[in-house]
Amino acid sequence: MKNNKIWLVYALVTVVTWGIWGAFSEIPEKNGFPSTLTYVVWSLSMIPCALVALYNIKFKLDVRPRSALLGLGVGLLGAAGQLILFEALKQGPAYIVFPIISIAPILTVLLSAVFLKERVKKASIFGIVLAFVSIICFSLSDNDGSTGEGYLWLVLALLVFACWGIQAFIMKVANNYTPDAESIFVYMAIAAVALSPVALLMTDFSQPINMSFNGPYLSFLIQILNAIGALTLVYAMRYGKAMVVSPLSDALSPMMTVAISLIIYAHVPTIEQTIGILAAISCVFILSRE
Repeated sequence: MKNNKIWLVYALVTVVTWGIWGAFSEIPEKNGFPSTLTYVVWSLSMIPCALVALYNIKFKLDVRPRSALLGLGVGLLGAAGQLILFEALKQGPAYIVFPIISIAPILTVLLSAVFLKERVKKASIFGIVLAFVSIICFSLSDNDGSTGEGYLWLVLALLVFACWGIQAFIMKVANNYTPDAESIFVYMAIAAVALSPVALLMTDFSQPINMSFNGPYLSFLIQILNAIGALTLVYAMRYGKAMVVSPLSDALSPMMTVAISLIIYAHVPTIEQTIGILAAISCVFILSRE
Protein backbone atom coordinates (compact mmCIF):
# COMPACT_ATOMS: atom_id res chain seq x y z
CA MET A 1 0.00 0.00 0.00
CA LYS A 2 1.27 3.48 -0.88
CA ASN A 3 2.59 5.68 1.90
CA ASN A 4 -0.21 8.16 1.31
CA LYS A 5 -2.67 5.43 2.35
CA ILE A 6 -1.10 4.94 5.78
CA TRP A 7 -4.12 6.72 7.28
CA LEU A 8 -6.29 3.89 6.00
CA VAL A 9 -4.10 1.27 7.70
CA TYR A 10 -4.43 3.06 11.05
CA ALA A 11 -8.17 3.59 10.53
CA LEU A 12 -8.66 -0.11 9.82
CA VAL A 13 -6.73 -1.05 12.98
CA THR A 14 -9.16 1.19 14.87
CA VAL A 15 -12.06 -0.56 13.16
CA VAL A 16 -10.79 -4.03 14.13
CA THR A 17 -10.00 -3.18 17.76
CA TRP A 18 -13.22 -1.25 18.28
CA GLY A 19 -15.18 -3.95 16.50
CA ILE A 20 -13.84 -6.66 18.84
CA TRP A 21 -14.32 -4.34 21.81
CA GLY A 22 -17.94 -3.76 20.81
CA ALA A 23 -18.66 -7.47 20.58
CA PHE A 24 -17.50 -8.17 24.14
CA SER A 25 -17.89 -4.83 25.95
CA GLU A 26 -21.23 -5.69 27.58
CA ILE A 27 -20.04 -8.93 29.19
CA PRO A 28 -18.64 -7.39 32.43
CA GLU A 29 -21.77 -5.28 32.93
CA LYS A 30 -24.02 -8.32 32.42
CA ASN A 31 -21.89 -10.04 35.05
CA GLY A 32 -22.60 -7.29 37.57
CA PHE A 33 -19.81 -4.78 36.92
CA PRO A 34 -21.33 -1.27 36.53
CA SER A 35 -20.76 0.75 33.36
CA THR A 36 -19.47 3.68 35.40
CA LEU A 37 -16.71 1.51 36.83
CA THR A 38 -16.06 0.27 33.30
CA TYR A 39 -15.25 3.89 32.49
CA VAL A 40 -12.68 3.92 35.30
CA VAL A 41 -11.15 0.69 33.99
CA TRP A 42 -11.08 2.16 30.47
CA SER A 43 -9.27 5.26 31.69
CA LEU A 44 -6.66 3.06 33.38
CA SER A 45 -6.29 1.01 30.18
CA MET A 46 -5.24 4.21 28.43
CA ILE A 47 -2.11 4.37 30.62
CA PRO A 48 -0.11 1.48 29.09
CA CYS A 49 -0.95 2.76 25.60
CA ALA A 50 0.18 6.24 26.65
CA LEU A 51 3.47 4.78 27.90
CA VAL A 52 3.98 3.10 24.52
CA ALA A 53 3.26 6.42 22.84
CA LEU A 54 5.79 8.17 25.09
CA TYR A 55 8.38 5.49 24.34
CA ASN A 56 7.87 6.09 20.61
CA ILE A 57 8.84 9.75 21.05
CA LYS A 58 11.62 8.95 23.55
CA PHE A 59 9.54 10.47 26.37
CA LYS A 60 9.84 13.93 24.81
CA LEU A 61 6.27 15.07 25.37
CA ASP A 62 5.25 18.25 23.59
CA VAL A 63 4.61 20.53 26.59
CA ARG A 64 3.85 23.72 24.71
CA PRO A 65 0.64 25.24 26.16
CA ARG A 66 -1.30 25.07 22.90
CA SER A 67 -0.39 21.42 22.33
CA ALA A 68 -1.36 20.53 25.90
CA LEU A 69 -4.67 22.41 25.67
CA LEU A 70 -5.59 20.80 22.36
CA GLY A 71 -4.67 17.31 23.58
CA LEU A 72 -6.54 17.76 26.85
CA GLY A 73 -9.47 19.18 24.92
CA VAL A 74 -9.66 16.05 22.79
CA GLY A 75 -9.50 13.84 25.87
CA LEU A 76 -12.01 15.82 27.92
CA LEU A 77 -14.55 15.97 25.09
CA GLY A 78 -14.35 12.21 24.57
CA ALA A 79 -14.45 11.34 28.25
CA ALA A 80 -17.18 13.85 29.10
CA GLY A 81 -19.28 12.51 26.25
CA GLN A 82 -18.97 9.00 27.66
CA LEU A 83 -20.00 10.12 31.14
CA ILE A 84 -22.98 12.10 29.81
CA LEU A 85 -24.00 9.06 27.78
CA PHE A 86 -24.37 7.00 30.96
CA GLU A 87 -26.92 9.50 32.26
CA ALA A 88 -28.67 9.86 28.90
CA LEU A 89 -29.28 6.11 28.79
CA LYS A 90 -30.74 6.21 32.30
CA GLN A 91 -33.14 8.99 31.33
CA GLY A 92 -34.21 8.04 27.83
CA PRO A 93 -34.73 5.32 25.21
CA ALA A 94 -31.52 3.78 23.92
CA TYR A 95 -33.06 3.20 20.50
CA ILE A 96 -33.29 6.98 20.01
CA VAL A 97 -30.21 8.05 21.99
CA PHE A 98 -27.78 5.90 19.97
CA PRO A 99 -28.93 7.03 16.51
CA ILE A 100 -28.56 10.66 17.62
CA ILE A 101 -25.00 10.28 18.87
CA SER A 102 -23.98 7.89 16.11
CA ILE A 103 -24.17 10.61 13.48
CA ALA A 104 -21.70 12.80 15.37
CA PRO A 105 -19.22 12.43 12.45
CA ILE A 106 -21.50 14.66 10.39
CA LEU A 107 -20.54 17.50 12.73
CA THR A 108 -16.87 16.59 12.21
CA VAL A 109 -17.37 16.65 8.45
CA LEU A 110 -19.03 20.08 8.53
CA LEU A 111 -16.43 21.61 10.85
CA SER A 112 -13.57 20.17 8.78
CA ALA A 113 -15.05 21.52 5.56
CA VAL A 114 -15.67 25.00 6.98
CA PHE A 115 -12.62 25.59 9.18
CA LEU A 116 -9.96 23.26 7.77
CA LYS A 117 -11.07 23.67 4.16
CA GLU A 118 -10.86 19.90 3.64
CA ARG A 119 -12.07 18.72 0.27
CA VAL A 120 -12.61 15.23 -1.08
CA LYS A 121 -13.13 13.69 -4.49
CA LYS A 122 -16.68 13.60 -5.80
CA ALA A 123 -16.78 9.81 -5.46
CA SER A 124 -15.67 10.11 -1.84
CA ILE A 125 -18.70 12.23 -1.04
CA PHE A 126 -20.83 9.22 -1.97
CA GLY A 127 -18.59 7.08 0.25
CA ILE A 128 -19.18 9.44 3.20
CA VAL A 129 -22.93 9.27 2.58
CA LEU A 130 -22.73 5.47 2.61
CA ALA A 131 -20.84 5.66 5.91
CA PHE A 132 -23.72 7.57 7.48
CA VAL A 133 -26.24 5.14 5.99
CA SER A 134 -24.30 2.31 7.62
CA ILE A 135 -24.04 4.10 10.98
CA ILE A 136 -27.77 4.84 11.07
CA CYS A 137 -28.67 1.27 10.08
CA PHE A 138 -26.56 -0.23 12.87
CA SER A 139 -27.95 2.24 15.40
CA LEU A 140 -31.57 1.60 14.47
CA SER A 141 -31.00 -2.15 14.77
CA ASP A 142 -29.88 -1.70 18.41
CA ASN A 143 -33.38 -1.17 19.76
CA ASP A 144 -34.03 -2.35 23.28
CA GLY A 145 -37.55 -0.98 23.35
CA SER A 146 -36.93 1.07 26.49
CA THR A 147 -38.77 4.34 27.00
CA GLY A 148 -37.97 7.51 28.83
CA GLU A 149 -39.90 10.37 30.38
CA GLY A 150 -39.32 14.05 29.76
CA TYR A 151 -36.75 15.53 27.44
CA LEU A 152 -33.63 15.72 29.58
CA TRP A 153 -32.35 12.61 27.82
CA LEU A 154 -32.63 14.43 24.46
CA VAL A 155 -30.56 17.34 25.75
CA LEU A 156 -27.98 14.91 27.11
CA ALA A 157 -27.90 12.94 23.84
CA LEU A 158 -27.33 16.16 21.89
CA LEU A 159 -24.51 17.05 24.26
CA VAL A 160 -22.83 13.70 23.56
CA PHE A 161 -23.36 14.29 19.83
CA ALA A 162 -21.64 17.67 20.13
CA CYS A 163 -18.81 16.38 22.33
CA TRP A 164 -17.86 13.52 20.03
CA GLY A 165 -18.35 15.43 16.80
CA ILE A 166 -16.17 18.31 18.00
CA GLN A 167 -13.65 15.90 19.55
CA ALA A 168 -12.75 14.37 16.18
CA PHE A 169 -12.41 17.85 14.67
CA ILE A 170 -10.16 19.07 17.50
CA MET A 171 -8.11 15.88 17.13
CA LYS A 172 -7.37 16.85 13.54
CA VAL A 173 -6.58 20.44 14.55
CA ALA A 174 -4.20 19.13 17.22
CA ASN A 175 -2.49 16.89 14.69
CA ASN A 176 -2.00 19.85 12.38
CA TYR A 177 -0.25 21.79 15.14
CA THR A 178 1.50 19.22 17.33
CA PRO A 179 4.67 17.67 15.83
CA ASP A 180 3.71 14.14 16.88
CA ALA A 181 0.49 12.19 17.35
CA GLU A 182 1.79 10.51 20.50
CA SER A 183 1.67 13.68 22.59
CA ILE A 184 -2.00 14.13 21.72
CA PHE A 185 -2.81 10.64 22.93
CA VAL A 186 -0.90 11.11 26.18
CA TYR A 187 -2.96 14.20 26.96
CA MET A 188 -6.11 12.25 26.06
CA ALA A 189 -5.11 9.60 28.61
CA ILE A 190 -4.49 12.25 31.27
CA ALA A 191 -7.94 13.75 30.66
CA ALA A 192 -9.61 10.33 30.80
CA VAL A 193 -8.02 9.49 34.16
CA ALA A 194 -8.79 12.97 35.50
CA LEU A 195 -12.52 12.38 35.04
CA SER A 196 -12.48 8.99 36.78
CA PRO A 197 -13.61 10.49 40.13
CA VAL A 198 -16.77 11.71 38.39
CA ALA A 199 -17.50 8.16 37.24
CA LEU A 200 -16.93 6.92 40.79
CA LEU A 201 -19.41 9.49 42.12
CA MET A 202 -21.96 8.29 39.57
CA THR A 203 -21.60 4.68 40.75
CA ASP A 204 -24.24 3.21 43.04
CA PHE A 205 -22.06 1.38 45.56
CA SER A 206 -25.12 0.27 47.51
CA GLN A 207 -25.70 -2.36 44.82
CA PRO A 208 -23.64 -5.59 44.63
CA ILE A 209 -20.54 -5.19 42.44
CA ASN A 210 -18.79 -8.12 40.84
CA MET A 211 -15.07 -7.85 41.64
CA SER A 212 -14.06 -11.30 40.39
CA PHE A 213 -12.11 -11.96 37.16
CA ASN A 214 -15.13 -11.53 34.87
CA GLY A 215 -15.70 -8.09 36.38
CA PRO A 216 -12.88 -5.53 36.47
CA TYR A 217 -10.12 -7.79 35.14
CA LEU A 218 -12.03 -9.00 32.10
CA SER A 219 -13.21 -5.43 31.61
CA PHE A 220 -9.60 -4.24 31.46
CA LEU A 221 -8.72 -6.81 28.79
CA ILE A 222 -11.69 -5.64 26.73
CA GLN A 223 -11.21 -1.92 27.32
CA ILE A 224 -7.56 -1.92 26.33
CA LEU A 225 -8.78 -2.73 22.81
CA ASN A 226 -10.70 0.52 22.94
CA ALA A 227 -7.56 2.35 24.04
CA ILE A 228 -5.47 0.84 21.24
CA GLY A 229 -8.13 1.88 18.75
CA ALA A 230 -8.09 5.41 20.12
CA LEU A 231 -4.31 5.58 19.65
CA THR A 232 -4.45 4.40 16.04
CA LEU A 233 -7.34 6.79 15.41
CA VAL A 234 -5.07 9.67 16.40
CA TYR A 235 -2.54 8.42 13.85
CA ALA A 236 -5.27 8.05 11.22
CA MET A 237 -6.35 11.64 11.84
CA ARG A 238 -2.75 12.78 11.52
CA TYR A 239 -2.27 11.34 8.05
CA GLY A 240 -5.83 11.42 6.71
CA LYS A 241 -8.71 13.85 6.38
CA ALA A 242 -11.01 14.14 9.39
CA MET A 243 -14.08 14.27 7.16
CA VAL A 244 -13.11 10.83 5.79
CA VAL A 245 -11.51 9.10 8.79
CA SER A 246 -14.29 9.89 11.28
CA PRO A 247 -17.29 8.49 9.36
CA LEU A 248 -15.22 5.58 8.02
CA SER A 249 -14.18 4.34 11.47
CA ASP A 250 -17.66 4.85 12.91
CA ALA A 251 -19.27 2.93 10.04
CA LEU A 252 -16.94 -0.07 9.91
CA SER A 253 -16.56 -0.72 13.65
CA PRO A 254 -20.15 -1.89 14.21
CA MET A 255 -19.88 -4.00 11.05
CA MET A 256 -16.93 -5.81 12.64
CA THR A 257 -18.93 -6.23 15.86
CA VAL A 258 -21.84 -7.79 13.97
CA ALA A 259 -19.46 -10.10 12.08
CA ILE A 260 -17.90 -11.34 15.34
CA SER A 261 -21.34 -11.79 16.93
CA LEU A 262 -22.42 -13.76 13.89
CA ILE A 263 -19.48 -16.16 14.30
CA ILE A 264 -19.39 -16.49 18.09
CA TYR A 265 -23.00 -16.05 19.14
CA ALA A 266 -24.69 -17.38 15.97
CA HIS A 267 -26.26 -13.95 15.67
CA VAL A 268 -28.30 -13.50 12.49
CA PRO A 269 -28.06 -9.95 11.11
CA THR A 270 -31.29 -7.96 10.90
CA ILE A 271 -32.33 -6.31 7.65
CA GLU A 272 -30.97 -3.01 8.95
CA GLN A 273 -27.64 -4.59 9.88
CA THR A 274 -27.37 -6.29 6.48
CA ILE A 275 -27.92 -2.97 4.71
CA GLY A 276 -25.39 -1.40 7.09
CA ILE A 277 -22.80 -4.08 6.31
CA LEU A 278 -23.20 -3.64 2.55
CA ALA A 279 -23.04 0.15 2.87
CA ALA A 280 -19.92 -0.05 5.08
CA ILE A 281 -18.09 -2.40 2.70
CA SER A 282 -18.94 -0.14 -0.25
CA CYS A 283 -17.83 2.86 1.79
CA VAL A 284 -14.36 1.51 2.53
CA PHE A 285 -13.74 0.63 -1.11
CA ILE A 286 -14.72 4.13 -2.22
CA LEU A 287 -12.86 6.04 0.50
CA SER A 288 -9.72 3.91 0.11
CA ARG A 289 -9.26 5.66 -3.23
CA GLU A 290 -9.26 9.08 -1.58
